[in-house]
Amino acid sequence: MTCHVSHLEAAIDGTRLPAGQIVTVHEGRPIWVRYDLEAIRRRVDRNAIQSREATLWRYSELLPLPDESCRVSLGEVVTPRIAMPRLGERLGVPNLFIKDESRLPTGSFKSRGMAMAISMARHFGVSHVALPSAGNAGGAAAAYAARAGIGTTVMMPRDTPAANVDECRAAGAEVRMIDGLIDDCGKLVAAECVEKNWFNLATLREPYRIEGKKTMGLEIAEQFDWRPPEVILYPTGGGTGLIGIWKAMQELTALGWLETKGMPRMIACQSSGCAPVVRAFEAGERFSKRWENAATIASGLRVPAVLGDFMILDAVRESGGIALAMADSGIAEWTALAAASEGLMLCPETAICVGALIELRRRGLVQPEERVLLINTAAASKYPPLFAE
Repeated sequence: MTCHVSHLEAAIDGTRLPAGQIVTVHEGRPIWVRYDLEAIRRRVDRNAIQSREATLWRYSELLPLPDESCRVSLGEVVTPRIAMPRLGERLGVPNLFIKDESRLPTGSFKSRGMAMAISMARHFGVSHVALPSAGNAGGAAAAYAARAGIGTTVMMPRDTPAANVDECRAAGAEVRMIDGLIDDCGKLVAAECVEKNWFNLATLREPYRIEGKKTMGLEIAEQFDWRPPEVILYPTGGGTGLIGIWKAMQELTALGWLETKGMPRMIACQSSGCAPVVRAFEAGERFSKRWENAATIASGLRVPAVLGDFMILDAVRESGGIALAMADSGIAEWTALAAASEGLMLCPETAICVGALIELRRRGLVQPEERVLLINTAAASKYPPLFAE
């Protein structure tokens, strides 16, 4: 296994940082992993990748883990790209697809980031990780840490859905319920990590969850025969997935692996009850302000303060995309529409993307002939109260 990481890079100012050591943030902001893409281009044939095992690890040359023996895996399959022609016809985009991340081991896209982050933690000899979570990240972290024999502490808002809390506890994590929102939990995690020498696994507080999420973008490119769709709608809370997909597209472009010159337009979709990225986008700002009194039933979108706000906004703007907020009141309708049209139940975060697509079509910002991809980030079964009679 050859590791092609060349260095780390501060996202905020481009400061070059050495790889091969534990890092968190630079000047309080996230860090990129950078690769020797020229070496990869010389040594790796993109077509050879397709003959490898159909897991996210097939892209090993574009991943940061230097030692395969430290790999922590629960079987992260390549998730399917599903054509949704009937739903697409109803929405005015016949070439509609959904990438279904619910097929991953912990039932959500969080498996990708945690598989990579916990593998790197194991490589660096970390014995205990901690993170804030209001949903699926906590369960994924607990599961992968258990697999690696690493201790886990998860701090969760008191109103976190019971299914997510139970998932963390079942995997052996210490769970602490906190009065407040996820960023309040994040402050407590940061303090305890310093006090107890734990590793902070919070969103974008280390560079490797992005690399795991990046594999969504690599899979998308491959599944579309290296001609990515014109539009990708992504439910955006902390935004690691959107950032990762965009990073994948940039790296594939540099490698010369894409068959098209154009890049997908990235659409950041938020709930109108918690839309700091949308507000910053509409104001022409690069950084967002904390969203007070954040409230949404799509728990993955309830992130009032976004550490990687500028990374999300850069990706959206560079791609020619948009940030858009939709009301929670439409979630049940959009979920039912997708299920009745295609038999696929969407998580509430992705239902917001269905509403956003309807609005984009109304504004003429997505054309009927364009290929459009939605990311179903989690299994609907993880949200039982939303689907109760």
